[in-house]
This record gives sequence, C-alpha cells and structure tokens, in this order.
Amino acid sequence: MIKLDIMSDPICPWCYIGKTHLEKALAEHPDHPFTVEWHPFQLNPDMPAEGMDRRVYLERKFGGKEAAIKVYSQIEQTAEALGLPIDFAAMKRTPNTIDAHRLIHWAGLEQKQNAVVDALFQAYFCMGIDIGNREALCDIAEVIGLERDVIARLLSSDADRAMIQERDAHSRKMGITAVPTFIIANQHAVPGAQPPEVWTSIISELQGQLAET
Repeated sequence: MIKLDIMSDPICPWCYIGKTHLEKALAEHPDHPFTVEWHPFQLNPDMPAEGMDRRVYLERKFGGKEAAIKVYSQIEQTAEALGLPIDFAAMKRTPNTIDAHRLIHWAGLEQKQNAVVDALFQAYFCMGIDIGNREALCDIAEVIGLERDVIARLLSSDADRAMIQERDAHSRKMGITAVPTFIIANQHAVPGAQPPEVWTSIISELQGQLAET
C-alpha cells in the first residue's frame, strides 16, 4: 500500500469537493494502492474560540461582499455539477476548527477517521451545524460509533490540542499554504481539488510502478 496523506480543514469547501473527486476515482479503481490519513490544517488558526459571524468573516477575507459572492458562486457551481448538496444559507457562523481536528485525530485511533471527516463535511455544508460547538461534535462522534462520554471528556480538556497545533505548524513549514493538499508516499504533493481523471492517471502510474517492482 502507498500512503496518501491529506491536509484538510472541515470548513474548506474545496476540501469537501476534493474528497468527493478522490473517492469517485477510488471507487472506480477498487484495487487502488492508497491507504488514506487525514491531517490538520486550520484555514483560520487565529479564529476566536467561539467562531465568527460567517458573513462578516467572508467579507473580511475576500475584501467585501461582491468579492465573497464571486468566490462562492464558483464553489456553488462546482458543487452543483458534482451533485454535492451545500446549503450556504444555513451556514451562519465560521467556527474555530481545533476541536473538530482533535475529533478527527481520535476517530483515526478507532479506524473511523474517514467516517468522521464525512460527517463533519455533511454537518457543516449540508446542515449548517456549527462544528466548533462541542455538543455538536459529540453528536457527530456518537453517530459514527464513538463513545459520546469519552469524547465529551476529551473535548472539555486540552487533550491533544498542542499536538494538533504542532502538526498544523509542521505542514506550513513544509510549504503548504492551502488545502486540500495531498502527499503521496511522503514525497509528491498534489495540491487542490483535482478532478477524478487526475487521480485515475496517478493510480494507473503507481500501479504500473508497483507491477515493475
């Protein structure tokens, strides 16, 4: 198997789209060589713990209402073409995602990482749930089969907070400035929400290399 490390943030729409593209390619090539691991990268590491009004955040980030609308209209069009439901109107707040990243890490220890990443994307983009809210994160954890009480205790502590921040900082030191970023075999970076045909080409190339060894 070949390691595929994915740097991502669960409030990043291109990460949601990129995951969908990747999984379409993987489903079409069930003999693919990848074993996938998700890694933390906060788009907004300085976000207040309580998050921020989403409209205010977007206008600050993109330099005004019109610029924000332009950027997100492109995202909406891409998502619609994929059949991905995104309810932007339901998304009232932009959360701090440190706790969501902690949950992704803990889910990985139970081999449920992909399930929790899916659940976080669904909660935020389809239902407008504030995934910075710890009760909401406990709900998500319970749905995917983690023990709610354990996750609640962990979230109420500082468990693994520093580790997540260190991993995020390490990715930035590697030169990663945007997500999603995919790292193949700890060597080759594939930036952005690449379409399925790109992944099909990569898979075919890797399978050819493996056949020669």
